[in-house]
Amino acid sequence: MIPKFTTAEKAVHDPGDRRLVILPAARVYWIVAALILATVGVAWIQYLVYGLPEDPSHKLTPPEPGDPAGFPLLIRFTHWINFFMLILLVRSGLSILMDHPRLYWNNSCQPGSEWLKLTPVKVPKDKIWTAKDDARYISPALGLPGYRHTVGIARCWHFLHVPFFLLNGLVFVSFLFFTDQWKRLVPGSWEIIPDAWKVFVYYSTLHMPAEPNGFYHYNALQQLSYFGAVFILPPLAMLSGLSMSPALENRFHWLPKIFGNRQGARSAHFLVMLAYLIFIVIHVGMVAATGLLRNMNHITLGTDEAHDPTGLYIVIGLIAFLVITCVAAHWISWRHPRALQKAEAWLNGTLWRLSINNLNPRSYFTKEDITPYFWPNGKLPQSEDWKRLAENNFADYKLKVGGLVDNPVELSLQELKNLAVEETITMHHCIQGWSGIAQWSGIPLKAIIDIVKPHPEVTTVVFYSFGEGLYGGVYYDTHTLDNCMKPASILAWEMNYEPLPQVYGAPLRLRVENQLGYKMVKWIRSIEFVASHTEVGKGYGGKNEDDEYFDLIANT
Repeated sequence: MIPKFTTAEKAVHDPGDRRLVILPAARVYWIVAALILATVGVAWIQYLVYGLPEDPSHKLTPPEPGDPAGFPLLIRFTHWINFFMLILLVRSGLSILMDHPRLYWNNSCQPGSEWLKLTPVKVPKDKIWTAKDDARYISPALGLPGYRHTVGIARCWHFLHVPFFLLNGLVFVSFLFFTDQWKRLVPGSWEIIPDAWKVFVYYSTLHMPAEPNGFYHYNALQQLSYFGAVFILPPLAMLSGLSMSPALENRFHWLPKIFGNRQGARSAHFLVMLAYLIFIVIHVGMVAATGLLRNMNHITLGTDEAHDPTGLYIVIGLIAFLVITCVAAHWISWRHPRALQKAEAWLNGTLWRLSINNLNPRSYFTKEDITPYFWPNGKLPQSEDWKRLAENNFADYKLKVGGLVDNPVELSLQELKNLAVEETITMHHCIQGWSGIAQWSGIPLKAIIDIVKPHPEVTTVVFYSFGEGLYGGVYYDTHTLDNCMKPASILAWEMNYEPLPQVYGAPLRLRVENQLGYKMVKWIRSIEFVASHTEVGKGYGGKNEDDEYFDLIANT
């Protein structure tokens, strides 16, 4: 159902030239293609020179008493729950990816350094090209929600499902080891590797090895594939996802190093998704090719009937239900996005507030780590007040600090510099996916808080910008008073040892390092201390939270 937009929204949502176009870097395309062709080629050479290898499936012994057999109810139930969750995670993940459709192995994210890009756009060099300009749309046939240009809704779907996906996986794995079912998946010796290769030679040369009855045994390649899908891909997905969290990366700098760096983790997360998709396609194809009715009965009814179509009918019904679910999810995304935002805030907002939001950043990066490129984001303010101040290099600028405080103040840049200075070199984590490392120098928020003396009922600090939100209106965002007191929470007037450039937020921009970048307001006009974020704007904690359904607590 196509929604009705306001004039401002039409300008943002119009898909125009933002259609999904896949343009992987040529070198990556050829490397991947060469590896696949080389592997299949080696299999063909072995077959043409030596013939088919001995079929290792013949070594599988008949089931004996005590051997695992069949598919217990809990295995079948969690299998299908996992399938549903995985599809929704992949679809929402694709929508998230398209908000910055480039993948890198470096933290700079400089255009041209990506190993994969999903956009034909070349970043122009003759004008400011923001990360928001670079975002793409994706069809709702592929992405969730699809089409709509907001990463906020996609994140709602993604993070609503992540906890249940992990919980379902823990139940599945726990059941495997509380029973003897683990023996079906965990290899018993290293011999499985050469045996798996032999089976691969059969498949690659269009031959079918002897197919063991999956009710009791898998062939070596199947067992190795299922082992990877259950015990390797999920931990990689979890670790790469956690490595993209600003709260975790700024406290545990070793975490993204598992994947090289933060962007390596983002790339790994994508590759895990790709591996899941390849696994699903091949898995479904082999299930159909090796006895569709029997295999369907295995995983639905838990029976070993080879001719009963009941299991197939059940699977057709499950697939139809999945399609209906995807259509309903798209409809909910358009018609009830606020309900999604509230649900995600209730679940993950609570989890993050009780856990990673309490972490304090630790210094790690040095001057040598500063990246040569830092994506600009957000349009320069159209405010006449800001333009007038900029003409005079902000010499007449006054930061207004008020609200529920004992001592409201107005401070010039020089007065702020005379109060206190804190310098930090940190990584910027954008909600869209890009990153950059920069030096920042400015006044610690704690110093301002100590001066104005907030009232006891204050829990929230509001930062107002000279700039506008995506759909118009004054841009603002909120932070908890506690986060503003953390180390490296500053109002920066310097970036990379130079006065803060206008495009990056002059005269002042906010840095709160356990949060995502959209929380770090640029072109700051004033600060207000309030009892709750619900008292400001539409009551969701910020302009992006109000209009694009972003997270109030943005730790991951």
